[in-house]
Amino acid sequence: MKKKFVNILFITALSISLFSCKDKAKEAKTTEAETPVVTEAADAKVYAVDKAASAIAWTGFKPTGSHNGTIGLESGVLNVANGKVVGGSFIIDMKSITVLDIPADDEGNAKLHGHLTNADFFDVEKYPSAIFTITEVKEVEGKTMLSGNLTLKEVKNNVTFPVAISSEGGAVTITSEAFSIDRTKWNVQYGSKSIFDNLGDKFINDDIELKITVKAAKS
Repeated sequence: MKKKFVNILFITALSISLFSCKDKAKEAKTTEAETPVVTEAADAKVYAVDKAASAIAWTGFKPTGSHNGTIGLESGVLNVANGKVVGGSFIIDMKSITVLDIPADDEGNAKLHGHLTNADFFDVEKYPSAIFTITEVKEVEGKTMLSGNLTLKEVKNNVTFPVAISSEGGAVTITSEAFSIDRTKWNVQYGSKSIFDNLGDKFINDDIELKITVKAAKS
């Protein structure tokens, strides 16, 4: 009976492990910042970002669970030539970060929101904005890969992740697949066991999962 119980525990643990690995978003390729591609296409058009229809969904993880929310955009443009996105940039409004998995009127929401916005994490009073500048869009093995410089807390790295790009009604929408970034590469170190060795099980995962939606229309 004891052996059977141990086997059940082992199978359960293995199932949880496999499920977690399967569901975890792939980390975006991260390199040093690159120079944005400059398009000289005569018919290149500037599309202004629609803030109301654009957002970044985020999910953070810890041993006991996860939290999720959104971050809005402040402004931005996409450069479009021959129906394809060839460049652009957008400003991320870090002060707009929200927590969605805890009810808004729960004190836990305010506590987590304060934690994310203070100096432990994103220090939004000192760094109210982040910037993403597209450096390349190319097809790789049947997928559209978008690369860009992400500047956060005055640290700039280039990240590459898969996206879908669609056009409808004079607007262009970029929708990324879920991907993750290592927050410590942008000097967001709180609770990271790769930085601090005395946290035990009180750590927060380095990876933050993101899903980006940017919609823009002709200016």
